[in-house]
Amino acid sequence: MAGGNGTRYTRISADCHIDFPWLPPDLFTSNCSVALKDRMPYVAEGPDGSYWATKAVPSLGFTCSVGSAGQKYVPGQNERVDVMAAAGLYEDGKKGIRRPTDPDLRVKDMQRDGVDAEVIFGILGAATRLRDHEAATEMFRIYNDWLVDFCHHYPDRSIGLACLPYGDIPGAVAEIHRVAKLGLRGMELSCSWDMEPMWHPMWEPLWQAVNDVNLPLHFHTFPSMPPGVREQQKGLTRRAAQFTSVAGFQMNLINIIAAVIGSAVLERYPNLRISLGESGIGWLPYALDRMDFEWEDRFRDLGLKMKPSDYWRRQCKATFQFDPIGTKLIDDIGVETLMWGSDYPHPDGVWPQSSRYIAEQFGHLPPNVVHKITCENAGRFYGLM
Repeated sequence: MAGGNGTRYTRISADCHIDFPWLPPDLFTSNCSVALKDRMPYVAEGPDGSYWATKAVPSLGFTCSVGSAGQKYVPGQNERVDVMAAAGLYEDGKKGIRRPTDPDLRVKDMQRDGVDAEVIFGILGAATRLRDHEAATEMFRIYNDWLVDFCHHYPDRSIGLACLPYGDIPGAVAEIHRVAKLGLRGMELSCSWDMEPMWHPMWEPLWQAVNDVNLPLHFHTFPSMPPGVREQQKGLTRRAAQFTSVAGFQMNLINIIAAVIGSAVLERYPNLRISLGESGIGWLPYALDRMDFEWEDRFRDLGLKMKPSDYWRRQCKATFQFDPIGTKLIDDIGVETLMWGSDYPHPDGVWPQSSRYIAEQFGHLPPNVVHKITCENAGRFYGLM
């Protein structure tokens, strides 16, 4: 598949990340307003290495570490993380070589994985951990400006998503209009367990703004409980709590998509496009069928002119890295709604073994269907072709 710029695409990852721990240490303190400088994240040194913090939050995670929360790498604890460690990711980080946030090195990591272009979600959970909505809005503004420059290095390969704060709707609306003028190809609303439900009328200015700028809006999956709940536990109880959270966190997004469809957002704004990041897809056939059943049975008063599943197929996408159950149910979801992603460089990701995982879960499908899911759907959604 050739893009409008002549680039040929064979594999596009629709869910990758730039995480807080890998950002330049002075990014926020050097670019913030004077009034908010004392509330910005900065890097400090400790007995276990450098870590991110604010004056109000003692730790936001270790630098150049595992996942969005900046966990320390523990060999043998996570098989996928061990694979990334074997590829030198964390050893390079210790040397100050930040591969995920160095444009040239990141492209090399993509090429190693057979990925031609990627959609980049940003600093997940950072706003929640900061516990300061005003400072988070400033933090996202700084990050978005940095992301624009990052993506300019390889504009045909790097599809950066602007981060929008969830705790400040006027601020989010202003940022939507600002980033639309900067050339980013989409935006992501930071999600948290303490946000207002998406069916609430308070979100209407955001829907209007997203519609006005005609860029896709993204919701990335997020944990079902605050980390503090798990951290109060010890030993295997803590591990069981984490297992529970990890096992179900992708299905949390039913609360987003059902709310958006049920509050008739997609009916009012038929051109608004939504993508669910790392949502998985195996749960979607049940969710879509359930929404259709309930709408037909007792919710005809919602103002929907089509079945909920019709809005899904018309305006929505879902991403996943490895979901062999979902790939057996493609016709029930809609092949046009599915986009594969490697999830680089997250613990749940399949980098640098994407080819292996693609072969394992798509081996029973026709090549044209595989191409749609691993390349074409994302290429069309983000205007790469």
